[in-house]
This record gives sequence, C-alpha cells and structure tokens, in this order.
Amino acid sequence: SVDSHPNTMRIFFSFTARLLIFITGIRHITSLSNSAQKNGLRQPQTASYSSRRFFIGSLAGAWAGLASKFSSEPAVAYDETAGLTNVYFGVGCFWHVQHEFIEAERKILGRSDKQLTSMTGYAGGTKTDKEGRVCYHNFQGIADYGKLGHGEVVGMSIPDASIGDFAKEYFALFGKNGERADPMDKGGEYRSIIGIPGGATHGKYPLVEALANQKGLKLEVSTRGNDPDTLGKKLIYVYDSNKFPFHQAEIYHQFHDDFLTPPYGKTYNSLVEVALDDGLLKQTGCPDRF
Repeated sequence: SVDSHPNTMRIFFSFTARLLIFITGIRHITSLSNSAQKNGLRQPQTASYSSRRFFIGSLAGAWAGLASKFSSEPAVAYDETAGLTNVYFGVGCFWHVQHEFIEAERKILGRSDKQLTSMTGYAGGTKTDKEGRVCYHNFQGIADYGKLGHGEVVGMSIPDASIGDFAKEYFALFGKNGERADPMDKGGEYRSIIGIPGGATHGKYPLVEALANQKGLKLEVSTRGNDPDTLGKKLIYVYDSNKFPFHQAEIYHQFHDDFLTPPYGKTYNSLVEVALDDGLLKQTGCPDRF
C-alpha cells in the first residue's frame, strides 16, 4: 500500500505532477495543431515530434524513477537458501504455541504446508534416559520430561534474519500482565523459554532482549538448566540451544487442539500426516499416550 513505505507519498505526488504536465503538454500540442490547420498553416512535423518525445520522455523518466524507488525497497520474503537457524520458544502448554508459530511461518515466511517446521518438544534440561529419550508424563515413568528438568517448547527452523519477527510473535503470546495464557498449569515444565544457538552470544540476542523489554519482560541466561517456573516473575530463561538441545515430543502432541480455544480444525490437525510423510516428525520411542 502507499502508506507502507516512508517515501512513497513523495514519489507518488512527484509522478502525478509529471503525468499532469505530460497531459497538459499533449493538449497544448493538439491545440496548436488544430489552430494551424484552421488557419491553413502547415504544422512543423519535427517540432511536434520533438515536443511529444519530450513529454513522453518525461513520463517515462518519472515512471522509471518510481519503479526504481520501489525496487530498491527491502523485499518482504526471506531468502531461505541463505541457511536456517534452529530455535525454540516455550510459554505454558505447547499446543497453542505450536499453532501460533505455524501461522507465523505462513505469514512471515510464506511457507506451504510441506515447508512448515514448527513442532512441539522439550528443552531446557540436561538429561535424557539411557536411550536418549525425553517423554511426556506417562504411567510407566519412562524418561519423564519434568523429572529430567525440561520444559514444553516449540522448535522450528527459520532464517537467521527472521528471528526478530518470530520473537515478536512469541512475546505477543504473553498477556497484558506479562503472564502466559494458561497460568493454571504450574511447574518448571511450563516455564518461559527461548533457545537460540550460542544463547546471549547470538547476533540477534540484543534485538530479542530489546523486544522483551518493550513487553515488560526480563531475559535471564541459564547455564545450568532444569530451572523453576517463571509464573508471576515476568521472566524468560534463555538457553544456548547447542548445549540445551530440542527434543521432539510424541506424535500425538503434534498439531493438537488446545483447551483454551475452539478446535483448530481438521485441516490443521491433518498437518501431522504431512509432517510424517515428509520425515519432519519421527517416532520418539516414548509411550504412545499417557
């Protein structure tokens, strides 16, 4: 739209002015031609051609200038061939968080169903079981993520340049009071989490921190993991995702409806089949259901 670029209005009016000059010039030339024909005079063809060429050239120049201005504006789409960065975000139950980041991938990156990468998982702990598993609570007591010090997160692969945009989407999940949407879920499993390679040393960390501060939230770098709940603290733990890696959650936790909102619909739920077919999701070896 015209309002989306700071210089667009000025460029637009400049172009419009040149267009009006062009139209006025054409009318003037036509008037001279008609007058000459009316008085039986021969119209100088070279002068007419030169005048029209001048005004057409002015119009073409204005249009070229306008086009060059727009083409010099930064592109909205991100270059996914430049490499992707694995990050994760957590704030309460991961079901609604996954849905919001799926929508963010579509909105920010223009991704299709087969290009979506957001999936639920666990992170922020240092332990797994002997088989490398991290699992949801289950009656068998196998690799319980809470006991292993992990929290619920959503992991995704995005261009490094878009981390700020995805951080904005993340901070929008916090209410006006700086709390998560589901404060009834309590415990370290539901703490607020951001995971990026290198943690605070990542190049985008200052931007992420600034966005958090705008929301009235504080970032705290965790070096030990297994941190407590952040409820009531307006606090978000930041992890180096290289040291605190993402562990994919069970298939039944993927593209799940949330209790806080109406069902997302079969189209959304069926994305689990797309992700399985494409190999994005894998069986975790954890118990199927509780």
